[in-house]
Amino acid sequence: MTAKAPSAPRCAALVGPYLSGKTTLLESILAIAGATARKGSVAEGNAVGDSAPEARARQMGVELNVATTSYLGDAWTFIDCPGSIELLQETLNALGVVDTAVLVCEPGADKALTVAPLLRFLDDRAIPHIVFINKMDNGQGSVKATLEALQAVSDRPLVLREIPIRDGETVSGHVDLVSERAFKWSRAGASELIQLPDSVRDREKMARGDMLEVLADFDDGLLEALLEDSAPSSDKIYEMMAKDLQESLIVPVFFGSALNDNGVRRLLKALRHEAPEPTTTTARLGIAPTGEPLARVFKTQYAAQAGKLSYVRVWRGEIADGMTLNGSRVGSLSRTLGAKHDKAAKAGVGEVVALGRLEGIPTGTLLSPSGKSEAGAGKSEAGAGKAGPGALGDWLAPLAPLYSLAIHAAERGDEVKLSGAMARLIEEDPALSFEANQDTGELLIHGQGEVHLQIAIDRMKNRFKLSVRGEKPQVPYKETIRQAVSQHARHKKQSGGHGQFGDVNVDIQPLPRGAGFVFGNSVTGGAVPKQYIPAVETGVRDYLRRGPLGFPVVDVAVTLTDGQYHAVDSSEMAFKTAGGLAMREGMPKCGPVVLEPIYQVCISVPAEFTSRIQRLASSRRGHILGFDAKPGWKGWDEVRVQIPQAEMHDLVNELRSITLGVGSFSSSFDHLQEMTGREADQVIAARQGHIAAA
Repeated sequence: MTAKAPSAPRCAALVGPYLSGKTTLLESILAIAGATARKGSVAEGNAVGDSAPEARARQMGVELNVATTSYLGDAWTFIDCPGSIELLQETLNALGVVDTAVLVCEPGADKALTVAPLLRFLDDRAIPHIVFINKMDNGQGSVKATLEALQAVSDRPLVLREIPIRDGETVSGHVDLVSERAFKWSRAGASELIQLPDSVRDREKMARGDMLEVLADFDDGLLEALLEDSAPSSDKIYEMMAKDLQESLIVPVFFGSALNDNGVRRLLKALRHEAPEPTTTTARLGIAPTGEPLARVFKTQYAAQAGKLSYVRVWRGEIADGMTLNGSRVGSLSRTLGAKHDKAAKAGVGEVVALGRLEGIPTGTLLSPSGKSEAGAGKSEAGAGKAGPGALGDWLAPLAPLYSLAIHAAERGDEVKLSGAMARLIEEDPALSFEANQDTGELLIHGQGEVHLQIAIDRMKNRFKLSVRGEKPQVPYKETIRQAVSQHARHKKQSGGHGQFGDVNVDIQPLPRGAGFVFGNSVTGGAVPKQYIPAVETGVRDYLRRGPLGFPVVDVAVTLTDGQYHAVDSSEMAFKTAGGLAMREGMPKCGPVVLEPIYQVCISVPAEFTSRIQRLASSRRGHILGFDAKPGWKGWDEVRVQIPQAEMHDLVNELRSITLGVGSFSSSFDHLQEMTGREADQVIAARQGHIAAA
């Protein structure tokens, strides 16, 4: 391979499912690069990314871990992304600013589905990526079978770059298919160059031919050479590999064992020689090469000592400590290695740095001295390159919530602090959201799953000293009526001086589902003076907040038909009270029934799991409306289902458990449906108990 000129600082994300070994791979990379004196361990809690108590408690990454180092003279930032599907927002945000991604997976055809959503995202946004099949030291799984399974879920052709050398059932080395050199692995050290074993010669020749055939699909010169049975030089093949990766035409595949540092140096060398430069990435994103300094915030964090930190990738120009960006002065600038921050005066194109105290600037913001770059994104900027999905103005929207909890401060005096803590957490993690539910009066936190929300609750305690309890949210049931009733009510009270008198006759009638509430009056002859009619309506509306079954009343029409008044004792308050009394006496006679909210749910699953959705829906009183192939997703289906909101709380947990963790859904309120039988009785009894307790 020819000598390589030094690169501008580049950035790679390590992505993959939970337990694939991304953090171990980062530890191996940092040890090989000399960034750390000792390789850390997730199990021992001393890995570079294990500084957060939430991560140590779960022995898993819970947020982006940014580590800047250098390898063979080239500057690199590696971003270790959480593997949990519930923390996917962190990963997607990181992928918005990297030059390339390393998709880490375990060997075995059954593991391929777990990376399908990530491969889809990388393919859709044309982000150059490499696959690293990890844990090859355990003797389990076939590289060939894994490759075939991964190809089934990838739009880009996968190009195997090496084949394993086996010693019995154990992988002991690899053969580089470009250079045709063989290497024997050693534990925690560089591989040893060895003679190509006779046992792999035939496999190597066949695999190399397959590799060249894929490359020939994108190079007419190579195709002609292969037809003429002429082998190109290794340097020429490396050149084509780099070009095709940078244009996101192919996906190179490597393998190894991050735990033992096997294959990691080979991966690093491939990144060094073939990964795109920042200029290539800015062209992909449609960023003009000239103009004022420009950077993107991809991660926000509130640190105990430093306060708010905004992690940015510099796209253009130079960012300096003390500079004003989007109206905020940069309070500090540092390069990071996990929790370690080294202050710096400035950062140039390609660098990833943490900027301090950029208040009011959320994740995803484009920063510039003028503050105008974000508004112009996709217009003046987008014409600079072949911008596609993921371009400058196309920052990913927060993921839709899939799971909710009602939260309460453990100490009553901390309720005021709760909103402030949640606002900061949402700045850190846009996949979180928070609302005061108007129907139930609960404070709700929404996210991607139970683990996601428990991490948020732990952060409130660890970072903001706020103890919070989470519980299953109440379902916002409603009630309505089945039959019409005419009701008379009189409010009369004498207590010395002016008394209170209001007399009304009302008709209470059911309305079609979704009609809401309608108030009218047909009073004639001034039986109820006009100035008192709005008071009657107010009394009626006040009652409808809690009907005879204990729930808000909907789809009801109330008409004031007649009444009486007293010239001295009548007042707005008296007629308001009379209106409420008429409802309280009349509504129980109207055949009240409970209405439960029904949601329209669109479930996305690999086609092999579609049949399981029928059982999932029926166990949750759901009704399947139909299914179709998911647009743009090879081998996936979308199943349309209607499910009661009462059955939605832990839907995502069961869905993931029956789909290897990859199933997902979107949902929206559809309609209210009458509820009867034992289930309705249980709901009413629970509501009455709640009212009595309150």
